[in-house]
Amino acid sequence: MTHPPGPVWSDLVGQEPVVEILQAAVASSSGEGRSMTHAWLFTGPPGSGRSNAARAFAAALQCDVGGCGHCQSCTTARAGSHPDITLINTAGLSIGVDTARDQVRRAALRPAVGRWQIMIVEDADRLTDQAANALLKAIEEPSAHAIWMLCAPALEDVVITIRSRCRPVLLRTPPTADIARLLIERDGIEPDLAEATAAASQGHIGRARGLARDPEARQRRRNILALPLELRTVGDCVAAAQTVVEAATAHASGRADDSEADELSDLRQTWGVEERGRRPAGYAGALSALEKDQTRRRKRLSLDSIDGVLLDLLSLCRDVAASQCGARTDFVNADAIETIADLSRRWTPESTIRTIDAIVNCREALAANAAPLLALERMMLELRP
Repeated sequence: MTHPPGPVWSDLVGQEPVVEILQAAVASSSGEGRSMTHAWLFTGPPGSGRSNAARAFAAALQCDVGGCGHCQSCTTARAGSHPDITLINTAGLSIGVDTARDQVRRAALRPAVGRWQIMIVEDADRLTDQAANALLKAIEEPSAHAIWMLCAPALEDVVITIRSRCRPVLLRTPPTADIARLLIERDGIEPDLAEATAAASQGHIGRARGLARDPEARQRRRNILALPLELRTVGDCVAAAQTVVEAATAHASGRADDSEADELSDLRQTWGVEERGRRPAGYAGALSALEKDQTRRRKRLSLDSIDGVLLDLLSLCRDVAASQCGARTDFVNADAIETIADLSRRWTPESTIRTIDAIVNCREALAANAAPLLALERMMLELRP
């Protein structure tokens, strides 16, 4: 049983210093101080809640009492339907110049119902150079009612001309105990499961919630952690790599299929295309652009899924190394004690480090656009005892 929503800040787990900064800015926006500015850059590790912080801040700025969580402004902001809060996210691998220009034009409009026209750019590190240049002018010379909120993993991931004009807000990795408490109090998760999934998430709030709610996700993760025990021959390594790629592809398709069908339907409606009718001039180009965007999005979703597998394997290696060294620390994968103990006997401390290096090298290769299957096959071969 979930609990009713509290103040908008309640979703920012373990971010008390950030909440203080943002609350001061909200107060300043009403004339009580000088903490408010027109451009913000939220940074922090994956899962720390960069986008959540921006959304909470946006809701509080539109709320008459600074983010009560119950009024129409707060509820519509949380639902993503507030007319004066625009969320700009990455459908493909990057945010292009056309999207940026559309949002710059929107930012110049007066608010419809709120006090501000707020633009939240998720994954600002994925802005193309042209898109960044399009935003720069709007951030340099904003309209009186416009506020830009950019989100990225680190300051260095955003071009210097933009980040130098934004006020930085650094989020930390939320403590495991705080994530577990959120799962228990807000989502009604049983305490033991909440603690286990909070630890397994490695500070990623969304992933912790997903694991806690989905038994199939927890089983997939157990299968991933068991992979190193199954790698005995070259054939085993090739098969394991193929399994990871196929699972990632299926995951991407599952998330993209419905949205792609809706996008195609919207495109046809916009162009007045009938099932058996003639295609208007220009429709073929628009369809081709849509299909390219959808292909890029599927690739990104697939790579994100593979990266999740690699992070799980890294956390397993960390636990094995801790066990081998006799470190007095909690395991990330406390629900895989037998696997950790078995690998601690099979591997030497030196081979554990080599395994970590192999996984890190695979992540770097994928980031450099290596073929996923080949990168994973090479990594699996190095994971064999």
